[in-house]
Order: sequence, then structure tokens, then C-alpha cells
Amino acid sequence: MTVRKNFVFDEEVAAHLEEIAKEEGKSMTAVVQEMIEKHYSDIKKRKKLEALERIAGSATGLFGDLTVQEIKANMDV
Repeated sequence: MTVRKNFVFDEEVAAHLEEIAKEEGKSMTAVVQEMIEKHYSDIKKRKKLEALERIAGSATGLFGDLTVQEIKANMDV
């Protein structure tokens, strides 16, 4: 499904868009769509990397400054 959106560009930006489309042999719509998808892909990658950085090290077996083995050794079992 396609959705119609109307955008208002500065005259210079509109000229740049036209030039890019002509240079690449594409419609202005195709150029804008590709730019949006590229930017969105970059955002998704950044968010995934940030999430990975937040959980990095969580599977090391460390609880604070102690390892699981140290906790077990200190338990009265």
C-alpha cells in the first residue's frame, strides 16, 4: 500500500532533490524513499548496538564483584 504525503522544501533543497533524481535516473519519490530507508536502517543499527552495549558483560558470571563460584564457596551448604 502506498501513502501520499506532502512535503514543503526550501527552494535550494528542492533543486538538490531534483538534481539527485536526474543524476541517478530515478524519480524524486524513489530518491526520498531510499534516503529515508537508509537513515532508518542506520537508526535501527545504532539502537541494536546500544542495547548490546547495555547487556555486554551480563553473561560473564559476575554478580557485582563476585563470581558465581565465589558466592557458592561462601554459602553455608
